[in-house]
Amino acid sequence: MDVKPNPGSEFDLSTQVLDQLPTPVMAVNLDMKVTFLNAAGRTLLGKPWEEIYGKPCSSLFHSTHCNTAECSMRKSISMRKACAARTTSSINGREIPFEYFTAPLTNRQGDVVGGLEYAIDISERIRNEEALREQARTIREISTPALSLWDGVVVLPVVGVVDSMRAQQMMEVTLNKISDTACKVMILDIQGVPAVDTSVANHMIKIVKATRLMGCQAIISGMSPAVAQTIVSLGIDMGVETKATLRDALTLAFDMMNCEVRFTKTQR
Repeated sequence: MDVKPNPGSEFDLSTQVLDQLPTPVMAVNLDMKVTFLNAAGRTLLGKPWEEIYGKPCSSLFHSTHCNTAECSMRKSISMRKACAARTTSSINGREIPFEYFTAPLTNRQGDVVGGLEYAIDISERIRNEEALREQARTIREISTPALSLWDGVVVLPVVGVVDSMRAQQMMEVTLNKISDTACKVMILDIQGVPAVDTSVANHMIKIVKATRLMGCQAIISGMSPAVAQTIVSLGIDMGVETKATLRDALTLAFDMMNCEVRFTKTQR
């Protein structure tokens, strides 16, 4: 690709086309010095072409990949293939996240003479991804709340399907709650779990073991007949106290803490 030193002079058709693109397009030689930058790139840098041509691209874009083995431009030139990556550039005091794509530039003889790159500002995409992650985290916390049911007793009500990601969330929520409250008994109430398999049962066992390591005893409540039959058929030993209802589990928790609850009738 024979690019004119000054794209501001006599534009050829290819240069005119590239200048219509809304994202930066850059070409460099084997020394990683800029031989072309379209209008969007020049506008982004806020520099005239005379201050860009022949300069090392790293001195202009200051990305986290510049002058490192992660640079996709260097990879494309050395491996003779297209590459893509994400990076962040520091331009005019702004930190801008980019997704950029690179490819080797060859002459008519097929020799690599440089590299071509175009970059897309993904700031809005990053913000949307962060918002989605925050929403997902909020939903997980709402769907897996650890509640202080009584002084020294925490209950983790589980409703719906339990997968590996949610099981990890349950583990974190439970252990953090135990650490914050110094509770003595944790009740895992699975009344809202429609079915279990080997994976779900193993997740529950891991939560129980981690709870014990925190110095807290565990009880599982709300096990339905179908879930109980599945666990037996799978030959899984839960190795934990189980109760049919949350009320029964709470009564057992009081016994474990040597507490006695008395009901009195207030006289008027």
